[in-house]
This record gives sequence, structure tokens and C-alpha cells, in this order.
Amino acid sequence: MKNQYFGDINDYRKYGLLRKLCETDVSANICWMLTACTARSDGRKTEYLNNDAKWRDYDSPLFDSLKEQVLVRRRRHVDCAENVNILPPSNFSFYRPILEDGNAKREAYFQEFISGSHCEDLLFFDPDNGLDVPSTPKGRKGSSRYLYRDELCEMWRRTESSILVYQHFPREKRGRFVNRIAENLLQRLGLSRVASLRTPHVVFFLLARGSKHQQLLTRATKVENAWGEQIKVLIHKR
Repeated sequence: MKNQYFGDINDYRKYGLLRKLCETDVSANICWMLTACTARSDGRKTEYLNNDAKWRDYDSPLFDSLKEQVLVRRRRHVDCAENVNILPPSNFSFYRPILEDGNAKREAYFQEFISGSHCEDLLFFDPDNGLDVPSTPKGRKGSSRYLYRDELCEMWRRTESSILVYQHFPREKRGRFVNRIAENLLQRLGLSRVASLRTPHVVFFLLARGSKHQQLLTRATKVENAWGEQIKVLIHKR
């Protein structure tokens, strides 16, 4: 996640998904995996905020709050997400430090995150790109853009929370890519089911367990009721 992305169309879908999964009695700890802003044009996809007729009805309180922050106040920062009409503090806690590339810094970063997690139902990881790729080994330049699968497995081992992971689409056929990653997660974590929640530009993988296991999966499958073609849900089984 970069502050320059705040409030873009992918954020609207992302926050809408989190709000559906965590409404009422589900708690979540958000690991922003925040990285430094760049001079690139990433994050400028905010034109949707000028089209209330097309976009507002998916989640009107969320839409109005993002519009207020981005278009009126000109604020682009993840702190803006900690808002009762975006991600309500009653349901969400947030981990905000900058993630850097080096192995020692990564280890300390995730150790601090886990130490600050206290029995949340869901942990959400929001890397710039998603899960690791062979071309960028952990600790190398640019590795801060990824969540490495060994780190994901360690989080799974050390907590009892369900996990949601953001994943950008690479240059690969999307259906094949989603199935490949889901199968890898099923095998590595020994799960019977993984949910993918696919949007036009990114996909989220939900690894559910614990007392809210079925509740989270049921809510995931109902996301399409509110978001239709914007978020398509598939349950992958072993």
C-alpha cells in the first residue's frame, strides 16, 4: 500500500469488501505494509468519485466519505481510512509503519505486528503487489512490495486468525492465475477451502478458520449481492 493509492477505485472495492466481511461482530487487524510514495502516476484512478449514479449505490456511506477525503479535502493517506464511514475503529485496528526491503527490518516489522495482534478474527495484509515472485528474493530491492509465503505461513502458525491477502494481477491469464495461487495456498497451509474475491484489477484470497470460519465464508459469498460484477467470489476446494 502507498498513500498515493488512497481512495482510488481499487480502494473503494477493497474497503467495501472489508466492511462486508467485518460488519457487526467480526474484528480485523489491518497490516497496511505501507511503502514510500513514488513519482509514478499510480493511484490516480479517482474519476469514479465524480460519477455518483454509477458507483455510489454499492456502498453509499463509504463512497461519500472517500469523495469527501479525496476530492474535497485533497487528502491521500491511509490514516483517512480510520473513519467511522470507511473502516470503523470499533471493528478495525491498524498497523502503519513503513515496510523496508532488508531482511532484518522485515523480520522486526512482522514481529511487531504479531506482538500487537490480540485475538482478532481476521488479519488483512495489503502489499503493493501481492504474494512473492521468484524474480524478487526477500531482502532485495523492491521486496517490500510483496508478502512472502514463508511470512504468511509464519503468521498462520503464530495466530488463530483468518487471513485476507491483497493480490495484484500479473501478466497471466487471470482465471489460471487465481486457480494456481489458490491451489498453492491450499497445499501449503493444509486447508480444505480458500475463497478468491476477484475484482477487475486485483484479487483477494481469504483463508478462513476459527470460530468465525463459516461466518466469514458465508459473508464472502454474499459480497456479490452488494457488489455484483465488481467483486466475484469463488470457493476453491482440495
